[in-house]
Amino acid sequence: MRRIRCTALVAAVTLAPGLVTSACAQETSRSVAGGGVSVPGWTGKIDTREERRGMTLDASKLAKEGDALHVTTGPATTFWNPANKASGDYTVKATFTEPKYMNLNSHPHPYGIVIAGNDLGTDQQSYLYCAAYGNGSFIVRGMGPAPFQLNGPEGEANAAIHKAAGQGEPVTQDIAMTVKGDKVSCSINGKQVWSDTKANLVAAGKLKSTDGVYGIRFAHNTEGTVAGLTVTKP
Repeated sequence: MRRIRCTALVAAVTLAPGLVTSACAQETSRSVAGGGVSVPGWTGKIDTREERRGMTLDASKLAKEGDALHVTTGPATTFWNPANKASGDYTVKATFTEPKYMNLNSHPHPYGIVIAGNDLGTDQQSYLYCAAYGNGSFIVRGMGPAPFQLNGPEGEANAAIHKAAGQGEPVTQDIAMTVKGDKVSCSINGKQVWSDTKANLVAAGKLKSTDGVYGIRFAHNTEGTVAGLTVTKP
């Protein structure tokens, strides 16, 4: 994710997420105390530019909290279990909760579903993700292995996406990514907010396939839980 620090009021950014770019500068990712992955079978990878700064996966944290996953970043991180794979037509879904909106940052940061993961953890990794912000916006990005944008440089707003009542308040998003026939789509809180064709996504410099590992992704300096991460077939 882009790492930005807002100089404008939080309320102004929440009401006008499109102004984030002009209002913000680079924000530094912080290391999480007691970080690392403690969920059996799971691993992760921080973004390449964070690695270049000398950060490691131990700067973020993935733990179990009851039946849910508890994520705290650190650098922007993608987490997955190599055993979690989906192919053909499928839907991957989960419920994401930010218990205290923006408790670790000065502006909204996104989190969401990863699908189509191939060669994860290497410099040739490819995957696709759809992530929601607690201010009513969402972003869709691919990695193949370089990142590529799918709904604009800053994402976009959609009425289906829940907004936190204010900083420190809880906000929850149900996010699902679906592959069906030649179509790939993202739905948030029961509404389709984005779609594209496989032909546009599985191409040179983009995805290797829509088959692959699924997981989750959190932007830097963000905390939340993930419940009900499952894959279903039609």
